[in-house]
Amino acid sequence: MAKTDSSSFEQKLFKAADKLRKNIDAAEYKHVVLGLVFLKYISESFSELYNKLEADEWSDPEDRDEYIAENTFFVPKLARWNHIHAQAKLPSIGQTIDEAMEAVEKENKELKNVLPQVYGKANLDKTSLGELIDLISNTELQAENENSKDLFGRVYEYFLGEFANAEGKKGGQFYTPKAIVKLMVEMIEPYKGRVYDPASGSGGMFVMSEKFVTEHSGNIKDITVYGQESNQTTWKLSKMNLAIRNINSKFVAWNTEGTFLKNAHSDLKADFILANPPFNQKEWGVDILQEDARWKYGTPPNGNANYGWMQHMLYHLSPNGVMATVLSNGSLSSNTSGEGDIRKNLVDNDLVECIVALPKQLFYNTGIPACIWFLRRGRSASSDAINEVLFIDASEMGFMKSRVHRDFTKEDIAKIRDTYLNWRSKGEAMSSPYQDIKGFCKSATLENIQKHSYVLTPGRYVGIPDEEDDGIPFEEKMQSLTVLLKEQMDKEQELNQEIATQLAKIGMSL
Repeated sequence: MAKTDSSSFEQKLFKAADKLRKNIDAAEYKHVVLGLVFLKYISESFSELYNKLEADEWSDPEDRDEYIAENTFFVPKLARWNHIHAQAKLPSIGQTIDEAMEAVEKENKELKNVLPQVYGKANLDKTSLGELIDLISNTELQAENENSKDLFGRVYEYFLGEFANAEGKKGGQFYTPKAIVKLMVEMIEPYKGRVYDPASGSGGMFVMSEKFVTEHSGNIKDITVYGQESNQTTWKLSKMNLAIRNINSKFVAWNTEGTFLKNAHSDLKADFILANPPFNQKEWGVDILQEDARWKYGTPPNGNANYGWMQHMLYHLSPNGVMATVLSNGSLSSNTSGEGDIRKNLVDNDLVECIVALPKQLFYNTGIPACIWFLRRGRSASSDAINEVLFIDASEMGFMKSRVHRDFTKEDIAKIRDTYLNWRSKGEAMSSPYQDIKGFCKSATLENIQKHSYVLTPGRYVGIPDEEDDGIPFEEKMQSLTVLLKEQMDKEQELNQEIATQLAKIGMSL
């Protein structure tokens, strides 16, 4: 019986596209593939509206203003996918695509200096490029009943993750695993307001926020995204990623100085902050920023930016805002250069709401154990204030997706999320009230945290889970184990005798 291929459309497409990579590094090839996927996407969006306008006798399908009014990119003739596909087998196809990218940028100012123009390079095999265009053109692989435009938005997101995986540590700089982003978004629930990511990478936090809003019947226009990224290549990926999702990225900034030294949104007070900043970043510029207003709870050390990132986010948090940030586990216990004092100040000021310990091997770019900090302003003044900190130990959860990478299941995400939301609502939003679960979650008082010298490692609070009772009486269990031990000891004697016999045959003795 033939083996059924259960791969998704995205998986099949990526596998086929990767075969055409040949001698090009994944880091370089991702721009080739993602650029084409993006061009295919905007062409599909354009064609969808073009056909509607063409059917309307009062509309001009070549009128650029018609597309602006519908928040759709205007694609000039030489950049439309049917034109590119028609020339896929020509030796000049690389130059054709570069010209198409340039033309799209000229027509859409928000894409200026964003799209890759790398297709005319000598190291890119033009036959393989033509085959890649054919591959992306083939939508017969679609298993689901959805339009091609939405499908290619999903493909772009999937490809980002696969390229991060292919690049390993380097790729992780622009990509946070989807399961972690989903967990953070579902816990802080960004329905409406300003969403900020000070280390925005390829824009995954914003994309997941948009998904959350639409899945909960909200309006994407109710959220505004703000971001900052110091790597220009990554920033370009994010601009395309957000454009595919129709998310306005005009407040997603790029500058080489970085978020600490050149704060692009100095006056921003965000309702929601989501971030995965670089872990344990060294020499990040605090020597220049000693008296900075952001260090309200203590000046972070120059050798580690963890508490710099945290306080930068807190500075930009609105009076009732909530933030979730991924940091290395060292942030939970370090007392180096005043970090313990900063952590104490955060706890004493009732800002720390929840800590989630994550399992190893979740990230592409580091093997360092990590955690998620949830901080919220206005907790003491809130009517549903608990005045405690929730600790969740998820370090043993998840499954091995590959030999080197772990992932969360939907059930894992739901368990962590529901525990937190149940705890926050005092059980009113759930069928039963929150309860501590040994080995998994614990709602700890300030007094309890003080006893642990403000170390916030969840394992200290949740304890070790009780072993399940197998129902066998102790006496019966001991008798069974004693019999087994006797059998093993007898077997050992037999083996020892056999070894002595064999040695005697060759003239040796023990």
